[in-house]
Amino acid sequence: MIGKISKLNKWYFISVITLVVVTLLVFGLKYYNRMYRSNVELEKDKFLFIATGSEFNVVVDSIKKNNLVVDIKSFTKTANSLGYSKKVKPGCYRIKSGMSNRALVRMLITATQSPVKVTFNNIRTPEQLAGKISKLIEADSLSIIRLFKNSETAAGYGFDDKTLVSMFIPNTYEFYWNTDAKSFFDRMKKEHNQFWSKERDEKAKVLGLKHEEISTLASIVEEESNKREERSRIAGVYINRIKKHIPLQADPTIKFALGDFSIKRILTKHLEVKSPYNTYKNQGLPPGPICCPSISSIDAVLNFENHQYLYFCAKDDFSGYHVFAKTLAEHNRNANAYQKALNKERIFR
Repeated sequence: MIGKISKLNKWYFISVITLVVVTLLVFGLKYYNRMYRSNVELEKDKFLFIATGSEFNVVVDSIKKNNLVVDIKSFTKTANSLGYSKKVKPGCYRIKSGMSNRALVRMLITATQSPVKVTFNNIRTPEQLAGKISKLIEADSLSIIRLFKNSETAAGYGFDDKTLVSMFIPNTYEFYWNTDAKSFFDRMKKEHNQFWSKERDEKAKVLGLKHEEISTLASIVEEESNKREERSRIAGVYINRIKKHIPLQADPTIKFALGDFSIKRILTKHLEVKSPYNTYKNQGLPPGPICCPSISSIDAVLNFENHQYLYFCAKDDFSGYHVFAKTLAEHNRNANAYQKALNKERIFR
């Protein structure tokens, strides 16, 4: 009888141990699958944008809405077990196919963001710049505009409200998506300082112009021609006029003063606009840039063509190129030819 009881106890013990092991294996497998097995199946990488101040439920809803994971419940359990639900951080995160819940949550906890490329060019006004940038980073256009219109902000960066736009050098930059307006301005100031290398600075000093004045002249040159190979020659014309104290008489400044860039033909009535940007009425450079000049236009001014031209006019073949003149009489002949071409094409405005 005692022997039979011992055998029963032995088998009971073995059964219990086996059950425990099996249970541990089952739970261990479930834990492993939840943590380490792929929960992301995508044809191509997608991005998860988490706005500043977002709570965990917002993140879960966004992941679910964009079908970023196969099993949202297992992701939620993993996130809770790793403490992410209380450590939500904003940013832009690249979600790759094959990622496990653990890999995904760890990326979110450590805020391992994927930078976004911010490119801007062909910008005329702060409003246009704000609209462009607000589509690429978290900062909204209104917060960017507010900084542009704040004289204290401009002064803090070494500019005034008319020249602040020259701080923004058109190019492609990398930012973290959750960049706010102030951080964006700070970065642009840093990029501006790096752009103005010792070489460029020396060339500006030779011209006797400040950095923002170079940008102002470059903005006029850029608006005058979309032919890069012409810009250094056009810059030379304006520099000659500045040296001789002749008004710039730049048509793009009239369009800027009128706030109408659709004008194709500057008329006499347009020249009467009362504005510090009217370079027909006011001598010298206008108060600030009339656009965000490209690097090529800024360099065209710094490396202006040394010549004797004082005038230029669009060619009458509408090629986009210009004819240059040293005398007013020669310029008037060129201008009359262009006016006739405009009339022929019935371009009266």
